[in-house]
Amino acid sequence: MTGVRRWPLFLIAAPAAVSIWSGWVGLGGMCGFGIVHPLPGIASAFRLNTAITLPVGVEAYGAYALGAWLSLTGASTARKFARRSAVGSLLLGMLGQVAYHVLAAAHATRAPWPIVVGVACMPVCTLGFGAALTHLLRAVEPEPADLSADRAAHLSGALAQTDGRTGPRTGLPGDDQTGPAALSEPVRQALPGPVPGDASGPVRPKAANRSGKPAANRSGKPATARDAEEEFAAEIAAGQVPSLYQIRSRLHVGNERAKVLRQHIARQALTT
Repeated sequence: MTGVRRWPLFLIAAPAAVSIWSGWVGLGGMCGFGIVHPLPGIASAFRLNTAITLPVGVEAYGAYALGAWLSLTGASTARKFARRSAVGSLLLGMLGQVAYHVLAAAHATRAPWPIVVGVACMPVCTLGFGAALTHLLRAVEPEPADLSADRAAHLSGALAQTDGRTGPRTGLPGDDQTGPAALSEPVRQALPGPVPGDASGPVRPKAANRSGKPAANRSGKPATARDAEEEFAAEIAAGQVPSLYQIRSRLHVGNERAKVLRQHIARQALTT
C-alpha cells in the first residue's frame, strides 16, 4: 500500500517504549540487576546498569522476529521459527510487565525466587534465539518459494517457445543449441526420461529404500528429475517451488544440479 503515513506509529510506539523500558528496568532491580563497573582498572568511573539488558534484549528480539515472520513467504523453517518465537517473545514481555506492576503495587522490593530465576535466564535465551533465527534467515533463498503470477506467466511463455527444428525448447542450460546432443551431461541425467533422438536409452529407476522412496544417492549417482518430483510431490501439488537450500539438503546434490532440478520442479508446478 502506497501513501501510508508512518508518523502515527511514533505516537503509538513512544508511550509503549517508555512503559516497557521502565517495567523491565524496575523488575530487573528487584531481581538483582543493578549498577556494575564493567571496566575495573581501565575506566573505574564507568558504570552500567545491567537492568537495561532486559528491555533491549527481549523487546528488540521480539521486533526482529516479528519483522522476519511478516517479511518471509511460504512455509519455510525460518518463517515458522520466527512466528513462534515472535509470539513467545511478546507473551514473555507481557508477563514481565504484569510481574513488575503486581510487585510494585504490593510495595515489594524483592521478587520471588521463581521470577528471579526466569529473569536471570532471559539474556542467555535471547542470545540463543537471535543466533538461531539469523542462521535460518541466511539459509533462506532471496527468491520466495511461491511463484508470482508475473513470473509464472513469464516462465510458462519461455517454456512454450520452439526453435522450429527440434520441438519445444527445454528451458535448461544448453538450450541455445538444438538437438539432443546439445544437452550437457548434468542436464541429460536430470531429465525424467530419455531425450528424443538420444541413443543413450531410458533412465533406469533407482532402487527403493525401506520407506518406499527411491534412494537417490545410494548408488553413487546424482539425483534425477524423477527423484526430485517424488521428493517434492507435495510442493508441486501446491504450486510451490522449493528453494535451492531445500533441494541441496534433501536430495544431497551440489548447487549446479540443484539449479537444474529446481527449473524442472518449476515447470511441473506450473502444469498442476
